[in-house]
Amino acid sequence: MKLRIGIPKGSLQNSTVELFRRAGFNINVNERNYYPSIDDAEIECVLIRAQEIAPYVQKGAIDCGITGKDWIEETGSKVVEVSELVYAKQGLGKAKWVVAVPEASSINSIKELEGKRIATELVSLTRKFFEKNKVKVDVEFSWGATEIKVPMLADAIVEITETGASLKANKLKVIDTVMETTTRLIANPEAFKDSWKKQKISEIALLLESALEAQKRVGVMMNVPDSKKEKVLEVLKDKNPTISTLKQGGIDVFVVLEKDKEKSLIPKLIEAGAVIPKLIEAGAEGVVEFEISKYIKGEK
Repeated sequence: MKLRIGIPKGSLQNSTVELFRRAGFNINVNERNYYPSIDDAEIECVLIRAQEIAPYVQKGAIDCGITGKDWIEETGSKVVEVSELVYAKQGLGKAKWVVAVPEASSINSIKELEGKRIATELVSLTRKFFEKNKVKVDVEFSWGATEIKVPMLADAIVEITETGASLKANKLKVIDTVMETTTRLIANPEAFKDSWKKQKISEIALLLESALEAQKRVGVMMNVPDSKKEKVLEVLKDKNPTISTLKQGGIDVFVVLEKDKEKSLIPKLIEAGAVIPKLIEAGAEGVVEFEISKYIKGEK
């Protein structure tokens, strides 16, 4: 038996293949082949546009797949959302579908778009958004390159963005947000009732989640003399360090730190957190920082 999984072709492709690599799966994509190889004999991959993955998963053409919450809702697909995987094309974050108009436009509110033409790939959710806000607009499907549609072909666009850089480059300004979206691992309801497939999908979800969590953290090891261990452990009191007694005296400390809490003040240490200078001041020696490949959260 094999599990057939849809890998998003397009903007999410590279980041998804990289995430699978971090999770322990090596996917080899051939530009001329829509069936990438993977070093797991129980998995078969197929490259599909993210917009189409949810409908194919619902139909059972594939057992599971990676796509955005936006496309699940846009297509109205009935699928099992196994896991939320917060990553996008450029990093570990959410993306947003926004309403944008030319920077030079006098329009600053969606209310001012009454009777105007809107270009977007996200047609259904865009219509619902404007209907909810009681603004009558003409929503047209865009096949791509949506940013260049205004002002000649449309009065405004609804487009997805992570950083806003592409919108700024095309001299557009955001006047509202339609929705935030994150990447999801989804499964066909019937496939998820199959014990073997459910177990396999759940294992993949756990590995992908742990690989994402690991990217947010860094491992740190250090030796601490007996005379300074009380001070160092006070700095780490809420970090749950692992402590070992050294034969020659002192302790060895291992701790996992979140990268985004505070930036390091020590040059050449990459995003280890501002606790490191405090550790050295407290008396820690031989401080070593290293990347971790997976981090599995415990029960809260």
